[in-house]
Formats: sequence, structure tokens, C-alpha cells
Amino acid sequence: MSSNAIKTRTAPVRRRSAQQRAEGWRGWLFAAPTAVIVVVLFVVPLLLVFQMSASDWPLLGGNQGLNVPENFTDAVANRFFWNAVGFTLLYTVITTVILLGLALGLALLVQESTRWKGFLRTAILIPSALGLASASLLFYVLYSPIAGPFAGLMNDLGFTFLGTPEGALWSTVFLIVWRYAGFYMLLMLVGLQAIPDEVYEAARIDGASRWQTFRSVTVPLLKPTIAMTMVLCITGSLLAFEQFYILTKGGPDNSTITVVQLIYSVAFQGPNNLGVAAALSVIVLAALVIINIAQIRVFNDKEPK
Repeated sequence: MSSNAIKTRTAPVRRRSAQQRAEGWRGWLFAAPTAVIVVVLFVVPLLLVFQMSASDWPLLGGNQGLNVPENFTDAVANRFFWNAVGFTLLYTVITTVILLGLALGLALLVQESTRWKGFLRTAILIPSALGLASASLLFYVLYSPIAGPFAGLMNDLGFTFLGTPEGALWSTVFLIVWRYAGFYMLLMLVGLQAIPDEVYEAARIDGASRWQTFRSVTVPLLKPTIAMTMVLCITGSLLAFEQFYILTKGGPDNSTITVVQLIYSVAFQGPNNLGVAAALSVIVLAALVIINIAQIRVFNDKEPK
């Protein structure tokens, strides 16, 4: 083979290789701003939290040296720790069950081609546009026994929405359901619309009823959407803070303290110990990772061997 033929074959290969390298550098260039934001706003604070959790770090004064495992033992030994864990888990279970069931029901409702479909979708989704802190302040006024619209009725009945542990819990759950039902409905609706019509047509041809179609077709094909929605709902509930801080301040009788509220209290309201607060944060992070991995494994469809 002549040298000219070898040159004509290797030249395009070199050009393609140079073009691929240039495209790779362009890809890194486009990804660089996002990578910088992630490093600055996530990686660096996360590393700082780990450092603080292993250090004696008061609110004023900075790092005073290593303090492991005392920070973690002090975190678990806090008198509100187990109460906060139990209440957070209870709140998470209640909100997750209600939100998932309601979101799926609303998605099935607005999926139908009815005259009011557009109005229903908009009306249900509007509360999601309101910030959680703003929604909490709104409901704080509604629940007020002095300025709220139900003040006279509540005074006559001797009832307050936030005056008992059970009332405070369910009043906050109602707020969260009102605020997030539309958002999770939208996720469910996207999953429902991704299911091919041919599957439902085949089920109708086979004589399946509505319930059989829902159980054997809709739910299995909606499984990835349900898994994603459950991960978001559980994670958000475990990290609950604004709604309880605004509505209940952890009361009555410290019955509605969440884990994140406890972290805030340890850092800024009580012992003012950022090291113990950071240790609590690390414990919450580890719990979230374990719970999310467990959820993904449960919902993961394994390939048959």
C-alpha cells in the first residue's frame, strides 16, 4: 500500500479526533457554571457541616478543636431528640399517604376530557404558586382565635385549631395538603398522560372493568412516577420546618417539634452549639440517604434473570 493511501486514511481519523476533543471542551464549558454553583452552594457547605459536626464549635468563637463523638452523643441525648424523631415520622407518614392518594385521585379527575378540565387544573394548581412561608402566615391568620374568620365560632365552641397537640398536627397537615396537592397532582398527571392509549384499548377489548384497568394497567405503568413523588414527599416532610415554626413554634407543650426545628433550636435558641447542631444535621442526612435508597430499591423493577 502506498504512503499516499495511508495518509488519506489517517487524516480523517485525526480530524475526527480533534473535533471530538473540541466538542468535549465545549461540553465542559457549558457545564462549568452549573458545576461552580453546585460546588459553592452544596459541596463546600456540606464539607463545612461535616467539619463542624466533628468540632467543638460554639455560635460565637469558631472552631475550638475536635469533639468526636461527643457532638453525636450530645445530639442523641438531647431531651427533645426522640420526641422530635417520633413526631417527624408520624407527620411524614400522614402527609405522604394523604398527598399521594389525593394527588392520584385529582390527576385521574382532571385527566378526563370534561368541560371543566382546564378550570379544575388551574384551580387545583394555584396554591402551589404560593410560597410555603406565605401560605403558613395565611393559615396562621385563618386559625387565629382573635382575628381569624372562625374566631367567634371557635370561642363559642371552646375550640382552637392550634391549642392541642392533635389540633396543631392536623391543622398543619391540612395546610400542607392544600399547598402541595396541586404540585403532586401535576406530577401524577404527567405520568398518566405518558401511558399509551393502546394499552387501555387492549384492556377494554379484553373486557377489563375500570377497577381492573386501574389496578393492572394504570398503577404498574405509573410506578416510576409514584416512586419519584413519594421520594419528594417523604424528603420534604422529613425536612419540615417553616410550617411548624410559623404556626405552632413547636407547641403546644413542645408536641410539634420536628427534627429540623430541633437543629435550629440547638444552634440559635438554646445551647448555641453549632457542633451539636451540625451533628444532628449529619444524622438527618444519613437517615434521608438510607430512606431514599430503600424507596428506590422497593420501586425498582428488577430484570428477570
